[in-house]
Amino acid sequence: MMLTVQDIAARLQGVAEGDAAIEIGGLAGLREAEAGELSFLAEARYQNWLAQTRASAVLVARDWSGACPCTVIRVDNREAACVAAAGWWAAPVPPVEPGVHPTAVLGRDVQVGEQASVGPHCVLGDGVRIGAHTVIEANCVLGAGTVVGDHCRLYPLVSVREGTRIGHRTLIHNGAVIGSDGFGYDRDGPRWKKIPQLGVVVIGDDVEIGAHTAIDRARFGKTVIGNGVKIDNLVHVAHNCQLGDHCAVAALVGFAGSTILGDGVQVGGQAGFSGHLRVGAGTVVAGRAGVIKDMDGGQFVSDFPAMPHGKARRMHAHVMRLPELKKKVDAMEARLRAIEGQGASS
Repeated sequence: MMLTVQDIAARLQGVAEGDAAIEIGGLAGLREAEAGELSFLAEARYQNWLAQTRASAVLVARDWSGACPCTVIRVDNREAACVAAAGWWAAPVPPVEPGVHPTAVLGRDVQVGEQASVGPHCVLGDGVRIGAHTVIEANCVLGAGTVVGDHCRLYPLVSVREGTRIGHRTLIHNGAVIGSDGFGYDRDGPRWKKIPQLGVVVIGDDVEIGAHTAIDRARFGKTVIGNGVKIDNLVHVAHNCQLGDHCAVAALVGFAGSTILGDGVQVGGQAGFSGHLRVGAGTVVAGRAGVIKDMDGGQFVSDFPAMPHGKARRMHAHVMRLPELKKKVDAMEARLRAIEGQGASS
């Protein structure tokens, strides 16, 4: 689809400055964009990239001031504008034929909803329920009693263990494992004795779960992923955890058992949570932070152990001064030894 800069500005309720008749046929980053493509200035620190871009037009903030080698389109919200533009040029999702592929294996009393699709070599256990317009792609395995809502999509090689309940409009990416046993063992002399994991996983509506993420079933009751939660790749959610509505979790995060997040918590990559703790609603946990105690809501925390970010920055500044302080202490000790030596000689 080709759009003029003026068309794009009108669609985004923005203002074009420069040649508004240029035709645009795609969206790309500042460094990758070529002539005929639209790009965007996400943050001021990328100003140097803007100076070198080959894009024909760039989205900038309404109040942006600076030099640009091409036409700019001023908008109120650059992120929202970029998301909208991406939708115009996104490759269409390949259509999926509804129905059950002949190589799929279905247990007893399986129900597949209207216009749903079950792909090649899928295995659905007894009593599985698939909602209307849901797509189960190739080589997925759904254990007995699993329920998947309407308009969901499970990409290839997703494994969903027995009794899991998944809401509507949820996406689960390749290789994710939902409902595997929690890590529960009891010491029996020199050996470990497995503790049965009797609970299930319950996933809300409008959830997205990244590739190779693992969400364990509860020991008792439910492991819960709330409505609107977005989970990146390679995240581990242990048994009996609860993630509140609209939480966002970046890659390589680990939640130990019975961690509870309030609504809207954001977690940066590689953060870790020890078990049996609560994080209040709206808290932002920085990447690589280690949360080892309860956290009040509305905070921005970082470092290990996780603490308010301002305090963590001050502590880091002190640590960075340690080499300088050591030199000063060494010099003071040398002077003290010299003074003591003079006193002894006299």
